[in-house]
Amino acid sequence: MPKPTTNWEKIGDKFYRRIQLYDSVFDPDLELENYTVTGAPYSGAVALRRDDSKIYSYRGTQAAKSTIDIYSCAGKLLRQISWDRGNVKCIGWSEDERLLLVTEDGTVRMYTDLQGDSTPFTLGHGAEEHGVKDCRFWSNGFVALLGNNSVVAVTRYDEPRPQLLASAPPGEVASWAVIAPEHTSSRAVEVLLAIDSSVYVVDAVECEDRGLEAGPFRHLCVSPNGKFIALYTDDGKVWVISSDFQDPLSEYQSKVKTPPKDLQWCGNNAVVLAWEDELHLVGPNGAFERFDDYASFLHLLPDIDGIRVLTNDKCEFLQKVPESVEEVFRIGSETPSAVLLDAIDQLENKSPKADDNIQLIRSKLDEAVDGCVRAAGQEYSIHWQKQLLKAASFGKSVLDLYSSDDFVEMTEALRVLNAVRFFEIGLPLSYDQYFQLTPERLIQRLVNRQEYLLALKISEYLHLPVDRIYVHWARQKVRSSDADQDNICEEIIRKLNGKRGISFEEVARAAYDDGRDTLATKLLEHEPRAGKQVPLLMSNGEESIALDKAIESGDTDLVFYVLLNMKKNMPLSSFFRTINSRPIATAIVESSAKDQDQELLKDLYYQDDRRLDGANLLISEALDSSDIGPATDKLKMAAKLLRDSKEYAHQVAAIDDAQRLLRFQEVFEKELNDRYVGLSVNETLSKLIKNGNMKRSQKVQSEFKVSEKTYWWIRLRAFVSRRDWKELEEISKGRRSPIGWEPFFNEILGAGNPKVASVFIPKCTNLTPPERIEMWVKCGMVIKAGEEALKAKDRAALEELRTKATGNGMLEIDRMIAQLQKGR
Repeated sequence: MPKPTTNWEKIGDKFYRRIQLYDSVFDPDLELENYTVTGAPYSGAVALRRDDSKIYSYRGTQAAKSTIDIYSCAGKLLRQISWDRGNVKCIGWSEDERLLLVTEDGTVRMYTDLQGDSTPFTLGHGAEEHGVKDCRFWSNGFVALLGNNSVVAVTRYDEPRPQLLASAPPGEVASWAVIAPEHTSSRAVEVLLAIDSSVYVVDAVECEDRGLEAGPFRHLCVSPNGKFIALYTDDGKVWVISSDFQDPLSEYQSKVKTPPKDLQWCGNNAVVLAWEDELHLVGPNGAFERFDDYASFLHLLPDIDGIRVLTNDKCEFLQKVPESVEEVFRIGSETPSAVLLDAIDQLENKSPKADDNIQLIRSKLDEAVDGCVRAAGQEYSIHWQKQLLKAASFGKSVLDLYSSDDFVEMTEALRVLNAVRFFEIGLPLSYDQYFQLTPERLIQRLVNRQEYLLALKISEYLHLPVDRIYVHWARQKVRSSDADQDNICEEIIRKLNGKRGISFEEVARAAYDDGRDTLATKLLEHEPRAGKQVPLLMSNGEESIALDKAIESGDTDLVFYVLLNMKKNMPLSSFFRTINSRPIATAIVESSAKDQDQELLKDLYYQDDRRLDGANLLISEALDSSDIGPATDKLKMAAKLLRDSKEYAHQVAAIDDAQRLLRFQEVFEKELNDRYVGLSVNETLSKLIKNGNMKRSQKVQSEFKVSEKTYWWIRLRAFVSRRDWKELEEISKGRRSPIGWEPFFNEILGAGNPKVASVFIPKCTNLTPPERIEMWVKCGMVIKAGEEALKAKDRAALEELRTKATGNGMLEIDRMIAQLQKGR
C-alpha cells in the first residue's frame, strides 16, 4: 500500500495533497468545457448547465434540449430539470443543498430537495428592467448584481425578502465577491465590487472606496473564513490581503499572459488559479506549485477545507495536509503518534522493537493515541484509517486510564464517511465537513437522493430518529408509483404502521397534491392526530369525515374550525342536515350563533322543528327592540310558530298578553309622552303609579289580572320610591291590607322615615309583643316600646329597655317597672 505522502506537495513550509475521489466521472462526449458547473457545499451535488455563450456540436434533439443536470461528485445523474422559463443567469446552492436558479429577469426558483418542485420568488428592485448580470452565493443567502450596478441581497431562503443595498458607482464591474454576514463586524452582508482601478465595499448603508490603484482586478475572491481576499490583476499578479484591506499578506506573479478562467480559495491558506487544463496552487508568501497533468477541461468547486477539482476523467480533492496527518506521516517525523504507528507495524512483523517504541513515548502515550485517532479521521484511505485506529487501540491498551469516547466516536464517524463516500452514493465528505454538516443533515441529503436504506442504517447506527426517512419514502412512493391506489396505500401502511413519530398527514398531503384524493383520504385514516387529519380532509372535500374526526378528538376549537369552513362552503340545508345527526356539533353551532349569528340560529331551529326555541328567540328580539312595530311583528311570528300545537297553548297565551301589553304601552307613550315600551307588566304598573296615573294602573291591573297582593306590593314600593309619605299615611288609615302591614313598616323604615314607619306598628296585630317592641326600638321610640312591654307585663323586656333609654326615658321606664311590681 503506497504511503499517503506520495500525493503530497510541499509549497513553502506547508504540505498540500491531491486525493483522487472518483475516476471516469463523466462521459467523454459530455464536453464539460461547454458547461457551467456549480457544486453544493460539503461535497454536495453538482449542477451542470450548458453555457449558451459557447459553440458546441449539434447532436440531435437531446443535446439541444435545455436542462439543468444534477450529478453526484461520482458522476451519477440524480435529477434532470427541464428548463423553458427564461434565460438562467446563475445557479447556486445553499448549505442544506437547496438548488437556486436565477433568471435574467430576476425570477428565482428554489428547489428544496433534489426531487421536489420549485418555489419561485422575484428579486424586484429593477431586476426585470435592468436584468440580472451575475450572482454570488453563500451558505444562507445570495447577492445579485444588476445591469445598472445595483446590488440586491437575499439573506434568508425560508422568508426571502430581497433588499436593495447602497448605490454603487457607475462603470464596468471587472470582478466581485461577497463577505457573508457571519464574517462581518456589522453582521450584514458586504459586497466587494472591482470597478476601474479600485475596489468598493457596498453594504445596506453606504458604498466605500478602498482606495486601491492596481486595478482593474480580473478576479476577486474571499476566503471561507472571511478573513482574506485574493485579487488577480491585469499583469498576472495575485495579491492576498486582509478583508479590511489594511494588511498585504503575499504576492504571486503567475507569468501567464492569459488570465485564469477561475480563481478560488483552497481552504483558508492557499489560492488556486485555474486555466483550462492547468492549476497553480499559491500558498503563503508567494510559494506555489503548478499542476499541469490534467487531460481535460477542469472546474473548481470550493469547500470549507479545500477544493474539489472536477474533470471528465476524475474528481479530486485538493487541500492542505491536516496537522494531525502531517505529524504521523511526514518523512522523518518523531512525534509520539508517528512512533506509535511505527510500533503497530513492528507488532504486525512480530518485532520486539514494538515494545521499544512504546517505552520511548511512554510519557506521551495518551497524546500519541489522540494523534492517531485524529489522523484516522482525516484519511480517505480505508487501509490507513485501519492502521491508525489499530495503533490507537494498541496504545490505549497499554495505558492504565484512558477514555475511549473519542476513539469510539471516530470509529462511528469513519464508518459513516466510508459508506457515503462509496461511488454509488458520491458524497466524498471530509471529516471537518461531516462535523460541520452534522449527521442529521447528512441523513437528509441521503433521503433527498432516495438512498433510503443507507439513511436508515446510518440513523439506526447513530441512534437518530428515522420517521422523516419513512415519510419521505412514502411521499415519493405516492408521487412516482404507477400502481393501483389501493396497492400503494397497503404498501405504505405496511411499512409505516407502528413506527414512532410517523405523520400520515404529510404522506396524505403529497397524495392530495398529486391529485389522488381517494388515496389521501385512506391514508388519513391512519393519522392519530385529529388536528393533522382535519385540514386535509376539508381540502379533500370530506367535510363529514373531518367533522367526525374533530368530534372524536374532543377538541371543541377544532370542531368549531370545521363547522366554520362547512358553513362557508356548503348550502345551508346540507350544513344543517350534516350537523343534525351530531349533537355536539349542533350544540357548538347553537352556542356560537347565540352571540354572533341569530339568523343562523333561527334557521337551525326551523330546520330542526324546534318551535319553542325559535319562538323564544323571536320573543327575546322583541323584548330587545326599541320600536313597537318590529317588536309586535316578532311576537306575532312567535305566536304563529307555536299556535299549531296544543302543547304550547300557555306559551301562546303569554305571547298574546305581551302583544296586548305593547299596545297599552304604545298608547301610554303617546298620551303621557314617556318611555314604556320594553317594560314588563309590573314595571309598567310601577311607573304609572310613580307618575300618579292610578286609574291607568288599575286598568292595566284589571286587564292583565294582576293579583291584589302583587298590585299592593308594586304600589307600596312605588310610593316609597317617590317618597310619597302623605299617600302612605292615608293608606295606614285603611282597615285592611292584602299583604299585611309589616311590609309597609319595613319598606318605609328602609327608606329612612321611622316616623311614618311607626304609624304601622299598632296595625301589626298579628305579631307578638316582643316583635312589636323590637319594631318600636328600630324607630328609636323606647318609651313606646316600654308601653308595649308594660301592656304585655314583660319585666325582662322593660329591664332591657332601661339600658337603652336615656334621661326622661329612663325615668319613664323605671316608673313602668315600678307600676308592674305594684300590680303584682
